[in-house]
Amino acid sequence: MSLWMADSLARAGAGAAPQPRDWRTRLRDWADEVDLVPDLAERVGSLTWFRGLATCFGLCATALYLSPSFQPIPGLPGPGLSDAHYDEVRSQMMTPLALGADSGRHMGATDAVQPLRETPERPQIELSAQIGSSDTLARALSRAGVSGGDVATVTAMVGGDMSEGVKPGTRLDIILGRRTSRDRPRPLDKLAFRARLDLNLELTRAGGVLSVRRIPIRVDNTPLRIQGVVGDSIYRSARAAGAPPKAVQAFLRVIAGQVDLGGIGAGDRYDIVTEYRRAETGDVEVGDLLYAGLRRSRGKSVDMLKWTKDGRTEWFEASGVGERRGVLSAPVAGRMSSGYGQRRHPILGYTRMHAGIDFAARYGSPIYAVTDGVVAFAGRHGGHGNYVRIQHGGGLATGYAHMSRIAAAPGQRVRRGQVIGYVGSTGLSTGPHLHYELYRNGATVNPLSVKFTTTAQLAGAELSAFRARLAQYQGLRVGLHDNFAQKAPAAPVASGK
Repeated sequence: MSLWMADSLARAGAGAAPQPRDWRTRLRDWADEVDLVPDLAERVGSLTWFRGLATCFGLCATALYLSPSFQPIPGLPGPGLSDAHYDEVRSQMMTPLALGADSGRHMGATDAVQPLRETPERPQIELSAQIGSSDTLARALSRAGVSGGDVATVTAMVGGDMSEGVKPGTRLDIILGRRTSRDRPRPLDKLAFRARLDLNLELTRAGGVLSVRRIPIRVDNTPLRIQGVVGDSIYRSARAAGAPPKAVQAFLRVIAGQVDLGGIGAGDRYDIVTEYRRAETGDVEVGDLLYAGLRRSRGKSVDMLKWTKDGRTEWFEASGVGERRGVLSAPVAGRMSSGYGQRRHPILGYTRMHAGIDFAARYGSPIYAVTDGVVAFAGRHGGHGNYVRIQHGGGLATGYAHMSRIAAAPGQRVRRGQVIGYVGSTGLSTGPHLHYELYRNGATVNPLSVKFTTTAQLAGAELSAFRARLAQYQGLRVGLHDNFAQKAPAAPVASGK
């Protein structure tokens, strides 16, 4: 727009009459000039502040005055229930047992209804029970309502089929029959459960006599072999390959006795063979580790096979050399608090020979035999309190004093690591601890100066059988084996009592 046009418009506007304003504009201008709603946090106590406070109270009073009423809206009361309607409604309720629990749909009483002299019983009761942890078949049957006589009969009939007891979690399908009178228990008409991985049992009553039917289940006992390459973790690698946790843990314990687990790196190969029983029903039982192998890219490789020699099962290397056993170990989990030699006795108050070493441990901690031997003494022994002495052969013996409780008997043969008692403070003792002594030809010696070391060695025919077993495991196919197709089904066996 040019300057001439702008000047012309300005002169025209100056000569024009002012336009009238409406009431809304005038009210808004007045409110802005008066400032009815100032900030109450500023100029506290001034005239403007009191004017804003009055505005606030006025608005609050107006809101309360215009608020709706909270009085209930009047209405007609509902009709009361008649006796017939009340009975109908009550029949649909769930009433507590303490009040009779007479709820549920039922017919009203008429003259045709006659009271029964006794309530009829169900002809039979079907129920399921389960074997709990640390439970027995007899206790589970008793809890289910089976009479003591039937429990004894069942135990006598099937006890030989369950040498190791029934596995926890086993389901019992039970049918109790009609009893002859109300003061007699219901007889056991049928019982079915799985006694072992390879056996189902069914007991039925016919003619008042229980008979048992044994139903064999085909089981593949081929050991399970798992191989793989160690990645970031040998445990995670083996678990990812399908090895059971129990087998992996046993494998690591065996390997740790031969090589440093920290030195096992990525690229090393592990080889695991474990007992594995698989039933045709799909159930599985994982047993003990049988073979542990480790092929290392650097360092010593490991081949360990479990073998039984002279009634003792232990791990042997591929060469037939067994693990070192009998090495003197700490008899209790605790720190050594007092050594062997002269010391001032804490109770008697004078210096005398301390013929052993003391281990500070918590009261009740288990005490272990340091190596294999025969218990020569177990009982109270003067200042030693509860005391156990073990002969280890070759003129060597060990003593364990101040026990709270003894867990061994004279003449008992014990093995290394077996619990023989528990830490206490019997005899001349100021607190719970273990006093441990070592004897050579009847005289005490410093226990820290002697180590028991023996190594088993296979030879001859036993070594040949050992190597044949090792070759058998190393020749197993990796993974599961399906041998059910080659086995014919076995016929059930029945017997009565």
